[in-house]
Formats: sequence, structure tokens, C-alpha cells
Amino acid sequence: MPRYAALETPPPTRGPRHAMEHGHALKAMTEPRRYRAIFISDIHLGTRGCKADFLLDFLKRTESDTLYLVGDIVDGWRLQKHWHWPQAHNDVVQKLLRKARKGTKVIFIPGNHDEFARSYCDAEFGDIHVVREAIHEGADGRRYLVIHGDEFDGVVKYAKWLAKLGDWAYVWLLEANHWFNLARYRLGLPYWSLSKYLKHKVKNAVKYIDDFETSMAEVARMRGVTGIVCGHIHHPEIREVEEILYCNDGDWVESCSALVEHHDGRMDILHWSETQQLSLFSGYAGARDADSSDNPAEAIFTAGRVHLALEADRTDASTDTGEKEPVSPAP
Repeated sequence: MPRYAALETPPPTRGPRHAMEHGHALKAMTEPRRYRAIFISDIHLGTRGCKADFLLDFLKRTESDTLYLVGDIVDGWRLQKHWHWPQAHNDVVQKLLRKARKGTKVIFIPGNHDEFARSYCDAEFGDIHVVREAIHEGADGRRYLVIHGDEFDGVVKYAKWLAKLGDWAYVWLLEANHWFNLARYRLGLPYWSLSKYLKHKVKNAVKYIDDFETSMAEVARMRGVTGIVCGHIHHPEIREVEEILYCNDGDWVESCSALVEHHDGRMDILHWSETQQLSLFSGYAGARDADSSDNPAEAIFTAGRVHLALEADRTDASTDTGEKEPVSPAP
């Protein structure tokens, strides 16, 4: 699978000719990479595991005609239990709104963790289109169904309590992963994802991923398309499944990955932490900074003029957002 190597800093200039050449190199480093479409999902804003700083770096260094937000952008499940909204999470929302305002077509497809937004499907907030699913027409003529994927996850669909128990276990695993890597860091060892290792090695987890991919391919076939883009399982992948091109864009909790379509229709996965040589350990540690509010009356995700209440079942209070862009909720 193609990967993009990190750009190296050019050596010091030695004269006008060097200055001109290296000036072009520096410009190439600072200019954003341009794609026909970008797909990201499972950001989980509102959780300590979210790599918001890495995502901000990605959003600043890339541009696209269309940006798909393929679900679990905000983690309503976690926010209902514990408030965590540092400035970096707010900055991500601001950056997405800014991209939409400057001409990028931004399409938001809610997932199970931000299912509150499904009540707003077919609406448009701050130039962001909210839909239940979408059809993406590739430059090569291939048609992709774009969905989060939880609708076809038997655990989420038929045993939501079990899904929430699994979510709790996953959060616990990420916490254990933090302390495990803290010890590795002090020993001078690189970051190593315990949760990712278990997902690849535990037999049931491997079977779950394989079954999910097969189910997604079958859904695409039933819809009459030849490709599918989804998220949900935090496992970036591009592969052919019985003549259907299955694409999973991964997540911004562990993988820090995005799916991109080049202008010739090729699909590729960018592993941003590897591409930019970013430290996942530092990113996870940074996510543990002080929260912007410890006990909010209401959690708000605003897109332009309309706010979405994340904790409507816990409070009837509402906030008038007027014409303002999103800001951190008042304590």
C-alpha cells in the first residue's frame, strides 16, 4: 500500500541559487496536499484518547474538494458520563467550519457515538451537510456507498448495552495503554499500541473485523455500488472483498489515519503520525490536559447557527448561539 514519506528539512542555503531552490522546497513543505476527497471518522471529540492535535495538523496540511466526516466525530456517550473538552477539541470544530465556509464541501454522516445528530439528517448547519449516508462518485467512475457502519454491527444493533460495555472496556484499555507506554517512554522505548496489538492477535477480534468487512461488502452489493467507505471499527483498510472495494478510514484515537482519493480516482490511506513522524505517546499524554469545564450544564456541538445538545436527556436547558461560531461551553 502506498505511503507518503515525511518531508525532510532542507540544508542551509549557500547563495542566491540555493536560496531559490530551497525556497521552492520550503514552499512545497508548507503548501497543503490536495486531494479530490478526504474521508475521516472516529475522531471521538470529548474523550481523552482523541488525538485532536494530530488531526489539526492533518487538517491544516491537506485540502480537498469534498471532506466526508464518516461518524463518531463527537463522542456523546463519553460526554454524558464525563465532561472533557480541551481547547484543541474546540479548534477542530472551528477548523471544520472554516473549511466549509471557504468552499470545501463538508458532509457529516453521524455514527453511533454521535447518534444525537441523526435527528438533524438532511439539514445544513454552518455549510456542513448532515446526511444518514452518501454516494460518492469516484474520478475513475467507481461509485462508493459512504456510511459509518454501526447499522450493520450486530452488537450495536441488537445489544446496545453490550456495545456500551465494550466501549467502557475500550476506554479502560486505552487508559492501561497510556500507563504501559509511560513505562516504555521512561525506558527509552518507542510508543507501542497494546490495544492495536490485541485487535490483531485475539482470535475473536480478528473474526469480528473480518465479518464486519464481509457484511459491508454485501451491503454495497445490495445497493448496486462497487465500493464502500466506512469507519466504526478503528481499523484502516483498503482491500477487495468479492469484487467490492472495501475502504475503512480508521480513526483518530490510535491509528491517526484518513482515507484520501487522488484526482485520478486512486484510494489511499494516510497514516498521519507515521507520515509526519509524530509521537503517539506525546499525543496521548497531551490529551490528558486540564478540561475546559468540569461540570457543564449542557454539552454543545455547534455548526454555524444551530447547536446540537449532547446531554438532552440530562437537562432541559438550552443555549442561544445566535450567529456565533462554536466556542467552549461556559463552566
